[in-house]
Amino acid sequence: MKPLINKAVAFAAIIIACAALVLFQSTAQGQIANGPTDAQIAGIVQAACQVEIGYAQLAMTKSQNKEVRDHAQQMIADHSALQRSMTDLNGRLNLTPADSDTGSTLRAQSEDVSAKLNALNGSAFDKAYIDVEVATHQAIIATVSTVLVPNAQNAELKNALQGASPVMRGHLEHARNLQSMLDGGSTSMAGIQTAM
Repeated sequence: MKPLINKAVAFAAIIIACAALVLFQSTAQGQIANGPTDAQIAGIVQAACQVEIGYAQLAMTKSQNKEVRDHAQQMIADHSALQRSMTDLNGRLNLTPADSDTGSTLRAQSEDVSAKLNALNGSAFDKAYIDVEVATHQAIIATVSTVLVPNAQNAELKNALQGASPVMRGHLEHARNLQSMLDGGSTSMAGIQTAM
């Protein structure tokens, strides 16, 4: 019975992650009419980095799987570097990151996802964490290319967003490989990319 409970909790975490990511994407797309400002874009990037670092720190405390821990450590390193780079860019541009509905929603929903992930252990945690990583990176890539880059007014900010895309795609590919390793490639989040 216990494995069924873990699977049910893992499934609930995945469903919450899907809802969060769909809400994140739809909120970001809704800001196109107003066009998120460069300050809001900086705030959204900051929020996305904080979310990714938070998920990875949780994985470092809960996972015993070397590959999952290596992935989490890479997420901490890369998203911390992106945060530092954005902080430097914000300073050069005299840009103060501003909150937006997208950033607020992303942070709030990540708290729910983190709570669900925190309730899991062992392979159920590993699977759910990597499923969340795949969905999160799909949402980040889609949002950067369809919302943030088109609305960035400053060329240097736009170039920074575009420059981060190959790294995010690398994260997605690595997470997909781990997903395949952990679950033979099938995932209950397979439809998330088309929903975005």
